[in-house]
Amino acid sequence: MLFTLIRRYTAGYWPWILAVVVFQLATTIATLYLPSLNAQIIDEGVARGDTDYIWRQGAVMLAVALAQVATAIAAVYFGSKTAMAFGRDLRRAVFRRVTAFSAQEVQSFGPATLITRGTNDVQQVQMLLLMGLNFMVSTPIMCIGGIIMALREDLGLSWLVWVSVPVLFVMVGYLVYLLIPLFRGMQTRIDGINGVLREQIMGIRVVRAFVREPFEEGRFAEANRALTEVSLKVGAIFVLMFPLIMMLLHVATAAVLYFGGQRVDAGEMQVGALTAFLQYLLQILMAVMMGTFMAMMIPRAAVSADRIGEVLGVVPSMAAPAEPVVPASREGVVEFRDVTFAYPGAEAPVLSGLSFTARPGQTVAIIGATGSGKSTLLSLIPRLYDAAGGEVLLDGVPVDRMPRSEITSRVAMVPQRPYLFSGSVAHNLRFGRQEASDDELWSALEVAQGADFVREKPQGLLAPIAQGGTNVSGGQRQRLCIARALVAEPAVYLFDDSFSALDVATDARLRRALRERTREATVIIVAQRVSTIVDADQILVLDGGRIVDRGTHEELLGTSPTYQEIVQSQITAEEVGETA
Repeated sequence: MLFTLIRRYTAGYWPWILAVVVFQLATTIATLYLPSLNAQIIDEGVARGDTDYIWRQGAVMLAVALAQVATAIAAVYFGSKTAMAFGRDLRRAVFRRVTAFSAQEVQSFGPATLITRGTNDVQQVQMLLLMGLNFMVSTPIMCIGGIIMALREDLGLSWLVWVSVPVLFVMVGYLVYLLIPLFRGMQTRIDGINGVLREQIMGIRVVRAFVREPFEEGRFAEANRALTEVSLKVGAIFVLMFPLIMMLLHVATAAVLYFGGQRVDAGEMQVGALTAFLQYLLQILMAVMMGTFMAMMIPRAAVSADRIGEVLGVVPSMAAPAEPVVPASREGVVEFRDVTFAYPGAEAPVLSGLSFTARPGQTVAIIGATGSGKSTLLSLIPRLYDAAGGEVLLDGVPVDRMPRSEITSRVAMVPQRPYLFSGSVAHNLRFGRQEASDDELWSALEVAQGADFVREKPQGLLAPIAQGGTNVSGGQRQRLCIARALVAEPAVYLFDDSFSALDVATDARLRRALRERTREATVIIVAQRVSTIVDADQILVLDGGRIVDRGTHEELLGTSPTYQEIVQSQITAEEVGETA
């Protein structure tokens, strides 16, 4: 998977990669040529006192060194450019695939691991590519060319090359072998710590409300300890690796000076050749070290690539239709035909045999006990999930045959847990219709009963909103989300228990304003409070995922035992509250 990803997402950058190869080749040749020039200056110039020769060869050496610097900079530039573009494209591919997931697929992976795979895992593969582009040409050429040039200087010392290089290979190869399982464990533990941290941040109010800080600190400490433990083991191997390599380099240097000095003293070798041989041996060992360092990165990058491949390999269950159908009208008629839905692994379906129609100008309310499937029913309309059986139609066309853009242009949903994005009030309100004017935003806020608290903010519509809307109250968050849906001007409004955080008076004012604003649209409301839905044109009573009764408030009071029980429980609760 690692090389598949690299090949696929570097396909458009072959000119840059070719430039890297050319400049790396030039850099390596220049690097290999410099010790030979230095040897010539020592043997032909310094030893003979030929100053002119020293100046001539020195000028050549300077020119080669400048060429080496220029080509090295160019190689790093194009290599970095390619690696960064690769990382950008891979992150974008992961993001696009995740945004195409259904809620079911997001839950199967988990938000924490999806975040890690789209950031840390991509970075690991990107860094491997960057290192590979910087050393893929220079390392093998430096090794082979260095050996040839070293042997060219003196065959008598060649045995030092044949001993040093294999020893270095074995040494670093064993360390890489130890690192492979540790890198695999590290990515899993990064997932774990991200999951704990995300959960604690999202649920900080609950944690504080139940004074669970010590327990959560313990959970985080355990996840942190697990990651630290693996990281320390990796660090210990890295700490051991570099002293071992440096020790080998120093031993090799000492051996060259000792045995080479004897050959110089015996007249079998010149001082310049000894200097050049030493430099070539060090270049060979450094090239081997860099190559093995890259090899150490491959296991972790391979693990990350497999994790990225798992995300990219998922075929979204709610794929775009092969032959999309656009409804002829934009009325907003919602129809369920014998719809059944079950969550993966569930013993029984959440919804069974649902059939009803909601038309423009109507308000359809859905009520029932907790777990009766009310929110799931609403989620099928904008195609957050696909029905397992039957059909959900929008303006006469099944939603699974409509383009996503057509669904979102016709349907606006205020979820049970309202969510706001970091930015300003205006940024959040324009989420469904970017071209909306400030007057339209204020109009939507007036209907949603949110204009007053927005006006109280010094910056008004430009007032900042924190991620998730954590800097506003629950009721204000709900009203802003309702206003956001109104700004979109859809044909169908879906309110999933969207008035639960409002007091009774605000709820009543908002519903009166909504009736006027949405009189030509289809409105479907999921509610817990009977007072919210008494004026609905049709109320569907759900029990066990089935519609057990339907009708107006007055009709259900006389015919539906389930509805009567719900009404009676709320009246009793209110009476108890008043008595208290």
